Amino acid sequence: MTAENPFGQVLVALVTPMTADGEVDWAGVEKHIDDVISAGADGIVVTGTTGETSTLTDPEKIRLVEVGKDVAAGRAKIITGGGSNETAHAIELYKHSEQAGADGIMIVTPYYNKPTQAGILTHFRMVADATDLPVILYDIPGRTGVPIKYETILRLAKHPNIVAIKDAKGDFSEVSRVLNQTDLLYFSVDDANVLPHLSIGASGLIGVTANIAPAPYRTIVDAVNRGDLATATAAHQQLEPLVRATMTHVPGTVAAKYILHGLGRISSPRVRLPLVGPEEWEAALIEDEIDHVRGIPGVDFRNFRPDRNAAAGGALPKVAGTTR
Repeated sequence: MTAENPFGQVLVALVTPMTADGEVDWAGVEKHIDDVISAGADGIVVTGTTGETSTLTDPEKIRLVEVGKDVAAGRAKIITGGGSNETAHAIELYKHSEQAGADGIMIVTPYYNKPTQAGILTHFRMVADATDLPVILYDIPGRTGVPIKYETILRLAKHPNIVAIKDAKGDFSEVSRVLNQTDLLYFSVDDANVLPHLSIGASGLIGVTANIAPAPYRTIVDAVNRGDLATATAAHQQLEPLVRATMTHVPGTVAAKYILHGLGRISSPRVRLPLVGPEEWEAALIEDEIDHVRGIPGVDFRNFRPDRNAAAGGALPKVAGTTR
């Protein structure tokens, strides 16, 4: 049984454009959101990992929801990501996000404190109880230190507000088990494996490379929806070198900003510390991959002007990060 999808299918894990001194570039945020929606995104995840949630303040996170809703103007859903490894803080953050107009929330497994499965279950249930919004579980053990085990996913799937999972474990057999035994929607988080995930029943994707090129993902999803494997495969293959450039040499946020800036789409490639821009050799690897990109709709690398100096280092903003 397939649940109704309240989130969209082509979701962008949005970077947060910043100025050279590390402040949020609000005009740049508006432009970038409009760009990706115009190119085919029907959902935007603000303040996720790619949006640098760890170093955004809570007021910035809430404003990103407000700005997203304003710019989207009904054209795309706005989902707030991130959360907290403190349950009380997560509840407050998502309540404020709901008041700001979010269409859904994405809750990450508590990180660093490594709770047991009972703790994970309680955290997700209590946050989901505190909102009327549809919830996406975010399972990314490489960042959080602990997976959401299969049995825990089954129990969480029974909560009326928990309707989807974003899974970064990459276990295709478990994906099929979850889809068979729950009504959860499944979102691919691995930019290189979007098509394989869709082919076994995923509802959509939450992509980093989609910041740069949403259109091919729209093509893939629409082609899969109508059973046109040849068109989906062609777009998948076309994307491969860009995905490699974005996702393999430095954190996806860093590479996406570096590439977007080189394309003239954002005003600065700056990230906040402890993230830093690519070093010379990393930038060279990214640019070598880009040399293989051909014919992606809406992305013209003939005028690509990367700026390694502008990207160097990281910013220390005036206001410290996720404070209560």
